[in-house]
Amino acid sequence: MSVNTPATHQVLVIGAGAAGTSVAASLLRQRPGLDVAIIEPGDVHYYQPAFTLVGGGAYSLAKTARPQASTLPEGARWIRAAARELQPEQNRVILNDGRAVNYEILVVTSGLKLDWDKVDGLRQTLGRNGVCSNYDPSLAEYTWQCIRQFRGGKAFFTQPPAPIKCAGAPQKIAYLAADHFRQKQVSEQADLRFYAAGGALFSVPDFVPYLEDVARGYNIHLHMSHNLVAVDGDKKEATFRVTDSAGESREITENFDLLHVTPPQCAQDFVKNSALANADGWVDVDPHSLQHVHYSNVFSLGDSSSLPTSKTAAAVRKQSPVAVKNILARLANGQLNAEYDGYTSCPIVTGYGKVMLAEFVYGGKVTPTLPLSPFKESAFYWQVKKRALPPFYFDYMLRGRERDIAHKSRS
Repeated sequence: MSVNTPATHQVLVIGAGAAGTSVAASLLRQRPGLDVAIIEPGDVHYYQPAFTLVGGGAYSLAKTARPQASTLPEGARWIRAAARELQPEQNRVILNDGRAVNYEILVVTSGLKLDWDKVDGLRQTLGRNGVCSNYDPSLAEYTWQCIRQFRGGKAFFTQPPAPIKCAGAPQKIAYLAADHFRQKQVSEQADLRFYAAGGALFSVPDFVPYLEDVARGYNIHLHMSHNLVAVDGDKKEATFRVTDSAGESREITENFDLLHVTPPQCAQDFVKNSALANADGWVDVDPHSLQHVHYSNVFSLGDSSSLPTSKTAAAVRKQSPVAVKNILARLANGQLNAEYDGYTSCPIVTGYGKVMLAEFVYGGKVTPTLPLSPFKESAFYWQVKKRALPPFYFDYMLRGRERDIAHKSRS
């Protein structure tokens, strides 16, 4: 074969995060010898759901990380590069080093982009001046430093417009911080505010009144329809664009002592600039089969997909078996019968030792897995989140194992 001839793989996966790794591992468990290649430039695989606990001082950052090589499935070829261009008409991906890779089936699981630069001045002050974020592993420990050293003043927590990964995370760190301030007896000197670009505290209405009660219990002032647009770290000023009920907007600037920022998020550039993207830049797939709406040999799941559900590892957990079944059916020229119902879950940490587990499917229908009230804070679910889920993720889900407990609609 000529050195200029692109390699061709039966299944080409872009991205070795939760979605890409679990799909590749399951495919190889069910079809040993299948030609699977994974495009992934990173050397470290992080368990991202624990970043909130790191920022709250309840978990070690080192425990969230494993070498990428140790998490990839045996039998998959690791292409250590980044994707630069998608050419679905030619069944081809162009890498950042100019190489081309062809495929029979493409699985896009490239995650999303943290768009720090969309907030003016944010990148220049991250990690100093009391400006922190749990959305980057290099910054999460600084969040805990800021919380630990806080002695009173204004502590702000922000949430950008949807969609974002783990939509409950911006609230979680606010509750942990407020709980810590109460334990250290500085809450009386604290002005705690939660600024959200959206009009509601949570996407599923059933959970909103219970979460509002949690915020009130900590004396956290909720400011809906407030989108962070600029930060001046040296002056410790945050500027928000406020939208009223008539759609009119104005900007306000507030001084802060602590600012936890959840960055705006969007699709990766090579995805949004491709023929696979919908109008919002996400890989345009059928919400049930996870198959692309125009290219039948392309699938997507996880954060890079257009699936109208929360972008969480728990959602990937339910999407992966569906994707694998339908990919194998497509390889065999069979009918795609597996369907995803939109399930996701968000363990909303409401304080140290307390979690409210929000589980739901398409349409916002609440679907608990266990016969426990989803609206009550639970010490049991804290233990599940902190102790059970990380090893489950690394040692079970990423290994392509798929046995699970069924979720049920709540009457």
